[in-house]
Amino acid sequence: MPINTIYRDSRCEWVDVEAPTPEDLLFLHERYEINNFLLEDTLDPNHLPKYEESGHIRFFLLRESTELERKSLNTISDISTKIGIFLLGKTIITVHRMKTKSISETRKQISALKDDMAAENIALRIALLIMKSFDDESVSLFETMDNIENEIFLKNTNHTNQIRRLYKLKRKSGLNFRVLSISTDAIDKFKLLGLQESEIVDLKDKHKDVVADFDHLNIQITNLISMFLALSDQKANQVMKVLAVYSVYFLPITFIAGVYGMNFDHMPELHHKYGYFLTLGFMALVVFCTFLYARRKQW
Repeated sequence: MPINTIYRDSRCEWVDVEAPTPEDLLFLHERYEINNFLLEDTLDPNHLPKYEESGHIRFFLLRESTELERKSLNTISDISTKIGIFLLGKTIITVHRMKTKSISETRKQISALKDDMAAENIALRIALLIMKSFDDESVSLFETMDNIENEIFLKNTNHTNQIRRLYKLKRKSGLNFRVLSISTDAIDKFKLLGLQESEIVDLKDKHKDVVADFDHLNIQITNLISMFLALSDQKANQVMKVLAVYSVYFLPITFIAGVYGMNFDHMPELHHKYGYFLTLGFMALVVFCTFLYARRKQW
């Protein structure tokens, strides 16, 4: 997508660059005298959030949560996409490699306003919507966790795929928490833009809220995994208990059957007229006594 001026008034000009090419970055370097190292930071898909100043340029690199589902959850680029914000006097330049809600929603908001906007106010609106993207993600992950919890404890579906879903959920939550934790310093630097204190407080509060949400989510998922494993162990123990009880019943009568199965010529009971029935009765008596003992012990 070419370099696009999406907003201009007497106080501000907003230039947006989506999926920048090397030629686009060269133009930004020559036209606005932006440091090449800052421009290169916008190309690194795994670059961490930060704030940096270079001469007259103030540079914010933030990451927005994305709805794009990826099979691998190894790096922060699997759950978020970066947005570079350059502030140069009355000009704001945003650089990103894919369509983002924060950019499109900010554009709609300022288009509906009659008052002119300063570049710093646009940057703040983008940052607020970036934090909201993580807020929406936390709500989605909480709903997923609740569904898994209901399936495990209410529907009693203790399948192995549940632990895989929980592990994936934990990975996503952990990566989001990492991004938000690293973003703290960049969010604090918005106080350098000369904005109203109440506006800065709103941004910081939203950031603290989403950090707390993902911290709580991590704890809840960890507890749910522990409970799932404990429930699985409990079910395995119940199966082993049943098998053990049956083995207690059959062990003595198996011993009796083994003794009389040796077929020695001089076994006294071997040729007894009622030996077969007496042995079966003795076996039944042993099983009955074992049953009474197990019931008394509440096995």
